[in-house]
Amino acid sequence: MTAHQTWPDGRCRCHWANPRNDRYIKYHDTEWGVPTYDDTKLFEMLVLETFQAGLSWECILNRRDAFRRAFDNFNLGRVCKYDAEKLAQLKQDSGIIRNGPKIAAAVNNARVFLEIQREFGTFAKYLWHWTDGRTIYEYDRTRSELSDAVSTDLRRRGMRFVGSTTIYAYLQSAGVINSHMPTCYLYHCDA
Repeated sequence: MTAHQTWPDGRCRCHWANPRNDRYIKYHDTEWGVPTYDDTKLFEMLVLETFQAGLSWECILNRRDAFRRAFDNFNLGRVCKYDAEKLAQLKQDSGIIRNGPKIAAAVNNARVFLEIQREFGTFAKYLWHWTDGRTIYEYDRTRSELSDAVSTDLRRRGMRFVGSTTIYAYLQSAGVINSHMPTCYLYHCDA
């Protein structure tokens, strides 16, 4: 489906949204590009985006419920306490992506996320300080100076699997960057 086609509900959407996947449509319409300030949601999206590296977002989105179950609904305190036994258990969970380094990174990143919360009060304050609380509107990009800077800082703090392209997608999912296409009904909209 192209960016210019109208969907059965009469709306035009970004070309990448799969019209045959209700989860994808709901994500596009209600989450992607919407400013997010809830740390649990921001942690969830960080974990999902790091697992997405090298895979399609649709693949991750289709497994989102399994990720929620496997990672205790992204309860930061619980994930920070995961030990070797829990990591081994996650590597056997067929509902998620069973990539050992990404699973270990999720736990490591949870601990760094917690340190950032302690420093800034919330992770949202950390994330939004990069733009002084403003949403950036741009599309057709996979990285930017902003994602380069955030990625560099997160890696300096000890996070893994947070390259600039992954962080750009994360900033889009958090609504720091709104990348809805000009033909999309959500273009320049903070839903």
